[in-house]
Amino acid sequence: MKKPPIGRDTKLCMSLSARPGNFGSRFQNHLYEALGLDYVYKSFTTTDLPAAIGGIRALGIRGCAISMPFKEACIALIDELMPSASAIDSVNTIVNDDGLLRGYNTDYAAVVQLLETHALPTRTRFVVRGSGGMAKAVVAALRDSGFGDGLIVARNAAAGCKLAATYGFDWRPEFDVAFKAGLLVNVTPIGMVEGADSEALAFPREAIEAAHTVFDVVARPPETPLIRAARAAGKPVITGAEVIVLQALEQFVLYTQRQPTPAQVQAAAAFALAGG
Repeated sequence: MKKPPIGRDTKLCMSLSARPGNFGSRFQNHLYEALGLDYVYKSFTTTDLPAAIGGIRALGIRGCAISMPFKEACIALIDELMPSASAIDSVNTIVNDDGLLRGYNTDYAAVVQLLETHALPTRTRFVVRGSGGMAKAVVAALRDSGFGDGLIVARNAAAGCKLAATYGFDWRPEFDVAFKAGLLVNVTPIGMVEGADSEALAFPREAIEAAHTVFDVVARPPETPLIRAARAAGKPVITGAEVIVLQALEQFVLYTQRQPTPAQVQAAAAFALAGG
């Protein structure tokens, strides 16, 4: 079915971010075309979050992806937190049902799904490096998936201690190879394309060699230095590209109530990742 031209019945979805990217727009619009849906997706930034959220309600905007620094600030402005968002007090997706704004967190849902798909034993000891919003989603997903033995490594003592205490794990300011971990998770910008540490490893090679599985939430590039090192060591990996695609797919389904085929998702993911 061909996508209808934009008209008065076209549904608008959007994103709000301090620094809008292209992935969401390319992924969502590619699937709208593939399924012939009368939707359009556009990214925005704002300096007036209450007005922006009010606009979602007032203009009948169907859905909105929320990125930093708005994931927690938007909570007071919406009507209901769904379980994925209430689990971590953070919203990355708003769905507008006839003026009722519900908040979800598809990052959390994606990590839970990936842990299940990759069949990691819950007795696996883990280290999560990072203490930001995505780290919260990862740590909560690990706890809620049954992982009980873990360590948060974060230079920011206040954020690291708070994250560890909230979910019942330990905190240290620096990684120590003496802490033997089966699962290494990077939730920092280390390895991100065009970043200051784009060629750095988030964990020492000795720790990578000793681990069972390596997980890097950095999505660009899809093959970060950490992922390349883990593959070279013969370790199973979970990539940031998997996370970003799964969370965007969940947003698509929430907005449209349609489930694309695996082939359609794969094509949309390839298109979106190629565009930055």
